[in-house]
Amino acid sequence: MSSGAGVRELGADAAPERAPAPRGPRDGVDGTAPVVLDVAGPADKKPRDNRLRALDGLRILAALSVCLFHYVGKGQVGRAWGDSPKELFPDLSAVGAYGYLGVQLFFVISGFVICMSSWGKSLGHFFRSRVTRLYPAYWVAIVLTTAACFILPSVFAPLRLDEILLNFTMLQQPMGAERVLGVCWTLWVEAKFYLLFAIFVVWKGVTYRRVVIFCCLWLVAGVLARVADHPLTDQIVMRDHAPFFVGGLALYLIHRYGSDLLLWGIVGVSWAFGVRYATSTLWERNPDAYLEKSPYVVVAIVTLAFAVVAAVALGWMRWAGWRWLTFAGALTYPFYLVHEHIGWFVITVLSRKYHFGAWPTLLVTVGAMLLLAWLIHRFVEKPFGPRMRRIMESQAARLKTLAR
Repeated sequence: MSSGAGVRELGADAAPERAPAPRGPRDGVDGTAPVVLDVAGPADKKPRDNRLRALDGLRILAALSVCLFHYVGKGQVGRAWGDSPKELFPDLSAVGAYGYLGVQLFFVISGFVICMSSWGKSLGHFFRSRVTRLYPAYWVAIVLTTAACFILPSVFAPLRLDEILLNFTMLQQPMGAERVLGVCWTLWVEAKFYLLFAIFVVWKGVTYRRVVIFCCLWLVAGVLARVADHPLTDQIVMRDHAPFFVGGLALYLIHRYGSDLLLWGIVGVSWAFGVRYATSTLWERNPDAYLEKSPYVVVAIVTLAFAVVAAVALGWMRWAGWRWLTFAGALTYPFYLVHEHIGWFVITVLSRKYHFGAWPTLLVTVGAMLLLAWLIHRFVEKPFGPRMRRIMESQAARLKTLAR
């Protein structure tokens, strides 16, 4: 998540490849740059652009929907509750079963924000920003979750030492190791997106043309990967996830340059592919899951994910300028990292040891995870992220000097 799971930065407006259509103060022609929070980083201290605070609200909404899925929408959590969530929350469980689609909303937002935040930035800056925003909170989440596994192994058994150590690299999946954090599969997906975008776009500078070409080629590659049906091409192209990132990239270009038929065509194709992939996985990966979820509801939710980010891109969400959204957005990434397994431990203690009721247990657990997310943001992300970046920048400057 992270799942699965980006970095937030100021989106500096570099000189565009073609002049944007006149759009007043929305297009940054007054010298200001839009500010937004991506799916994995602390809030900027600089003033926020009100028209994009809505993205923070969408991010926390996506995280809470994934949390709802993990707490009441999947059968595995029954071990923590001591009973089936369908019995404890008959109506809420039916809604929570679709909460996993919050990941798709994350990916659309990530495409939007990564395109914006990398505009006018060097490849080195892009790499450092990803590392310093993703890893500090992630490392802490690994330590906390591993500790909880040793304290309550009946809920989730701890991994072997070699697997735990490998998890600190965030490369446990390609290395064939078990995951400490269940949601971190989305971080691997995000990391591959960053790599592709860095190689094909950021390397020579982000421009309208390069982003459009990248979007078109990635969509075509996804089709060819489905025809090839080979694990390696699936891993590289990410045919099931690429449409959501591509849709976000195109929507940012619409936000920056204004609407045009080509960009909306890319969004439309991305949406169609995303709908196909999201519904086909209901029976391709888990035959029983199709009986529990309606493909029509999946289509509606995926459509809504594209629609709400499109509303932000078009400026229709400027009214959502509340400052608390910035704070909520800052908690999204650490909350996403810790809520699943640590939340299951809290549920186990409250419901099975202290015999709390189902609803009090659910509300207290969500509140506790939000509090833990704030502690990680306040005492890990805010102090250590910038410090880590300064160290990496100074080392990069030193290497440049030595290379002369």
